Amino acid sequence: MPHPTAPAPSLPATDLDRLGDEIATLSAHLDAATARLLTLIREFDARGGWAAHGCRSCAEWLSWRVGLDPGAARERVRVARALGELPQLAGALARGELSYAKVRALTRVATPETEARLLAVGRAGTAAHVERIVRAWRRVDRQGEAREAAARHQRRSLQVYPDEDGMWVVRGRLEPEVGAMLLRALEAGREALYAPARAAAAEGQAEADPPTHGQQQADALALVAETALQHGLDPEPGTERYQVIVHVDAAALADPAQPGQSALEDGVHVSGETSRRLACDATRVVMRHAGDGDVLDVGRRTRAIPPALRRALVARDRGCRFPGCGVRHAQGHHLHH
Repeated sequence: MPHPTAPAPSLPATDLDRLGDEIATLSAHLDAATARLLTLIREFDARGGWAAHGCRSCAEWLSWRVGLDPGAARERVRVARALGELPQLAGALARGELSYAKVRALTRVATPETEARLLAVGRAGTAAHVERIVRAWRRVDRQGEAREAAARHQRRSLQVYPDEDGMWVVRGRLEPEVGAMLLRALEAGREALYAPARAAAAEGQAEADPPTHGQQQADALALVAETALQHGLDPEPGTERYQVIVHVDAAALADPAQPGQSALEDGVHVSGETSRRLACDATRVVMRHAGDGDVLDVGRRTRAIPPALRRALVARDRGCRFPGCGVRHAQGHHLHH
């Protein structure tokens, strides 16, 4: 039978103070190293280093290469991007003045205009106190976020026009979820067009002058347009492989004032209103995580508007019922969003 571990002898107060100082110092060094890590992640993400390894996002690359939980990886990318526009918070983290836990919370609401005030909050309070302040700040900012989402929606645009040499130029600004959907469609087009060529290259039969990535994108866009014209525009969900994934914490989905992530697969933030709108008729999977990020349970796929009900809406309404919308496909959520 093993003997119980003997209690550690008590240390003099001076020795305990030295231990406490060393813990605080090492913690500051870890926060400074984290600041450097986030700077490297931001640069790696901006330069698209993850794409060379076949990953779809920097968060996916971090999960594969560094072994981070996918949720933690997305959060690292989000914080890294945010600190690129918040030099005061980034500097405080690099100097060990603020912990990563505080900075992670503050970057959910901080802007260049509010950064100085929130930095003072971070220095004065504990991590739990900062979380409470951020939660209250988000509650106050909820209407502002909704206004920003509406303004961003108004700024959407797409221009397609011929150039002097007869080529067509495509320029536009798309909302985050629409841009992600376009990327998935182009990914599917490239796969359909160039999968055989890649298989041949793997067998040593590569073509002499393979198309560049940009050329493949152009060919994929042509295939997407041609397929849409041939088969019609179907509002039903497409193949699972090319779905756009939005990760939303349950608390944030129910109440945008609560802490939690609401982001696309690559870590790009989307507003709580956008998440709730997409959740109305998207396929949803509920996952439960442990405190360390491990997945405990994965629920079944469900839809708020089942396919049969959607077909009934299309047959009955012949389009969206929201006044002035004009969208041909029935939008089951538009009366509320």
